Parts: sequence; C-alpha cells; structure tokens
Amino acid sequence: MTDTPAPPERDGHRAHATPQARLSPIWIVPIVAILIGAWLVFDNYRSRGPEITLITDSAEGIEAGNTLIKTRNVEVGRVERVHLSEDLTRAVITARMSPDTDDMLVEDSSFWVVKPRIGREGISGLGTVLSGAYIQLEPGQSEIDAREFEVNDQPPVSPAGAEGLRINLISQLGNAPSVGDPVTFQGLTVGRVEEANFDGTTRRMHHRLFIESPYHELVTDGTRFWAASGVDVRLDSEGFRVNIDSMEALLGGGVTFGVPEDLPQGRPVEADTTFTLYPDEESARQGTFSRYLEYVLLIEDTVRGLSRGAPVEFRGVRVGTVATVPWQFSAPQPNSRDNFAIPVLIRIEPQRLGVDAESLDLEQWRERFERLFGLGLTASLKSGSLLTGALFVDLNFQRDEAGNAEVDYVAETFAERTVFPTTSSGFAQIEAQVTALLDKLNGLELEPLLAGLDRNLDASEATLEQVNALTESVRSLVEEPGMRELPGNLNATLESLRTTLDGVSPESRAYRDFSTTLAQLERLLRDLQPTARTLRDNPSALLFDRLDTKDPIPRAPSSTQQGSSP
Repeated sequence: MTDTPAPPERDGHRAHATPQARLSPIWIVPIVAILIGAWLVFDNYRSRGPEITLITDSAEGIEAGNTLIKTRNVEVGRVERVHLSEDLTRAVITARMSPDTDDMLVEDSSFWVVKPRIGREGISGLGTVLSGAYIQLEPGQSEIDAREFEVNDQPPVSPAGAEGLRINLISQLGNAPSVGDPVTFQGLTVGRVEEANFDGTTRRMHHRLFIESPYHELVTDGTRFWAASGVDVRLDSEGFRVNIDSMEALLGGGVTFGVPEDLPQGRPVEADTTFTLYPDEESARQGTFSRYLEYVLLIEDTVRGLSRGAPVEFRGVRVGTVATVPWQFSAPQPNSRDNFAIPVLIRIEPQRLGVDAESLDLEQWRERFERLFGLGLTASLKSGSLLTGALFVDLNFQRDEAGNAEVDYVAETFAERTVFPTTSSGFAQIEAQVTALLDKLNGLELEPLLAGLDRNLDASEATLEQVNALTESVRSLVEEPGMRELPGNLNATLESLRTTLDGVSPESRAYRDFSTTLAQLERLLRDLQPTARTLRDNPSALLFDRLDTKDPIPRAPSSTQQGSSP
C-alpha cells in the first residue's frame, strides 16, 4: 500500500489573522437599521396602549375600526375587532385603549353602548344619530387591574365612587321593579334600582338598590320595602281606600320604603343587607309581625267573603290575621266533622298589642289562650262591609247552654295545629231561626184553617150583599120627591122659629112684661117665706093664734046678760 503524502503546513501568518481582516464596514448599516427598527417596534407597542376584551349580548351599532370608546366625551380607545364567542351565544369585542388609560381599567369599571334611548327620564343619545354609537367608559375605584369587561345594556344608575348604600331585595316575580326604577321615601326619590335578576331555582327576583347619601341613613333594621304601583285601590272588610304615589311611580312604578308606625326606628344597616320586597304597603305592615301563634278554625258555615289577610278582631281590636282560606282541606278532621267543616288558618299576633318582639314569649301566650278557651272564648265569622260582603273573624266569649261562663274545653288538633273553638255566625243563626220557623209553618194543619177561611169569605160576601141592598134602599129613599122637599120645609120651619125667637128678644114688649111678672112673683115668694117657715115649725098656727097662751077660762054670764035673756 502506498503512503499518502502529508498535506503541507499552512503559513503561521495566515493562521493567526486579525479581526479587522474578517469584519467589513458594510455590516454597520444593516445593524443600525435593525436597531432602529427594533426601537420603532418597541415604541409603537408602548404607544398603542393596552388591549381589552368587551363581551356583550349584541354588537348592534358596533363597527370594527370605527366605533370609539369615550369617557367624559374624550376618546380613550377604538374597537379593532368584533367576532362571536366560541359557543356562538355572545359577541366579543377587541379594543385598543390609549397608552394613558391603565389606571381606568380596573375590575369595577363600567362599559355601556351610547345610542338613542327614550325612557321615563327623557330622551338621551341623540348626538349618536349622525355620528354613530360609541362605547362609554365609567372608570372604577378598585385597585385591581382587569382587561375583560361586560358591556351593560343600560348606563349605571350611580357612579362607582358615589357615596351611599347598596342593599339587596328579594321578591316574587309579579310586579317586580326594573333596572332604573326610582326608590322613593314619602314621595322623594332617594335612589335607583341598579340590578334585577331572576333566580329560576327559587323563583324569586333579586334586586340591587343604591340609596344616595345622605338618605341612606333612613334605611334601618326596622325598614320595610314595598312596590310602588302609583295608584293603590283597595276594597275590603275595612272599607274603600285609594293611595296615589308620585307621577314617576304612576308611570313606571318603583320601590318605596319606610318604618311602620308600630315598630321603632331601629339601627342603621351595613352594605349588602338583604330585605324582603312586599307587593304593597299593607303587606309590608303585616310583615312586621314576624312572631305569631297559629290556630285552625273549623268553619261549618260558608266562607264566601273571607279572604287571606282578613283581620282577626277581639271586640273591635285587631289581634291577628287570616293566613289561608281554605287550609289543607283534605286533611282528616277531628270527631264527627269529617269532610264537613272548612279549615281556615289564622295567626294571633301579640305584637299588634304593643308587645316587643324581643320580649315576646309565645309559650306564655299559648297558655293564656288555653285558659281563655276554658272561659268560653270562641271565634265566629261576621260581616265587615255590607257593600263588599267581606267577612272577618270575631273573637268573643260565649256561654254554654246552661248559661255558665266556663265551658268544658277539650283541646283538638288539625294537621298538627290547635283547633280554635268556633260558633255559628250571626247570619247562620238567623238562617237557622228562619228554617225552624218554616218547619213550624210546614207542620201546621192548614186545611181546617182554609175551610174556615172559605166560610168566613162566604159570610163576608153575604154581608156585602146586604150592605149593597141597604145602600140601594137608602139611595131610593133619598131620591124620593118628599125627601128632596125636606130641606126646603126644614128651612121654612127654622125661619119661623127664628121669627118667634125675635118676638121674645130683650127689646120686645112681651119680654119686658114677662120680666115684670117674674119680678112680682119673686117678691111674692119672698113675702111668703116667713109664713112658710112658721107653718113648717107650727102647723097649728092656721087654727090658733099663739101656742104659748093659756087656755081660756069660761065665765058665768052677767046679770045684764041674764036679764036680757028670754
């Protein structure tokens, strides 16, 4: 094998060449250009500002590259891209903000689309008719940065840093206020509804309210909230009532609040306190009585006219409320009332009598009512309004059949509730009396009475015929010529009598002669009075002169008399 000759050694001078020999000056130009380009890219990136993502349900009026983002009517950003979310349910807006807007982009900042709107507060956004819609930014007060935000449908009710109180309300779905509705106190607008969400699980509305300062001090733990419908017309057992709120509440509703007069003012509450929103003021007032006793009335009469919320009164003083009519109608009833009585659930509310909720002992009140049951306390239905026919529950003491005040009370239960003793109402008692009267009338033997009535009618007809015959006789008698001449003859007789009486008048001569004769006769009678008295006292006075004289003595005849005798 032939050996390969070794390569010749390189020159040492060429192996150790200097750097100046490898770098050419021509490379300086591209290096400078690269540095300048990198600086321009960095400067452009730094001057572009942060990029944010806005999420909304609809991108109506939003255009990429044209729609601006403003705050206080100053441009602070621009929309770069509009596309759909991955699940295609929402719109995603990508916007580039100005370099000096980092402090505005915090977690409580608000975004909404400004466009023409017509609402209860007037017309807004007319300037966007020609220029187009834009996105309004309301900077927040948080210190936590954020780059993704929700775009609201409506402008925020209050700025993020406004002084006041935010509270929560829970209500039923019916008559629920909307976002932006006013919150009033005695007709004065003190706040707005910020949020309104429906929870399908609990079927309740959740509202968030903002009460402005200094009116937030009016909200205490004794405050009650109710929906303001503008006009509240109520026709119940207590009469006819009409309540009119402010014009704004009349047009759009809202929420109003206050402290019922039965409760103390209470203490101020903290933020995010939850309250119940009642449908009206009366329900809010009733909601203050949170502690009560429940009893069941087994009504054997009709409950037509008795409704939920009707008062329970004791001699005119309200002590409770009707809770449900009817209540668990299919539950088994005690004793022999199965499927006959109508159960009504009532609540006895001692707080209505001025008892404080904190010092209220329900067991003590329960024992008190059990003692009253033994004294004859019963419930009955009575009419509260003749116009509406509404009923209420009246509590009063009743005596037993023997007239005793104390009765043999036996406690009964219905669906785990104590049964309140009941009596028939006044109308039921009247109905029972009328029914008993009709039964007595039905038991009467009317045929003999009717036969006697027929005989009486026949006799009456015969009597009427006789009366008619008598009337005809009198009529024929009156129509005779002699009866017609009778008035003229009577008038002539009266005329003659008047002439005769004129002859004996005081001015006539006969009357004067008659007067003179009477005078003479009077004098004669007066003269005869002594003689009459004498004859009455001494009848023999006609024969003898005097009764007190002595008897005469006979005398002998004288000589003269003798001589002269023959």
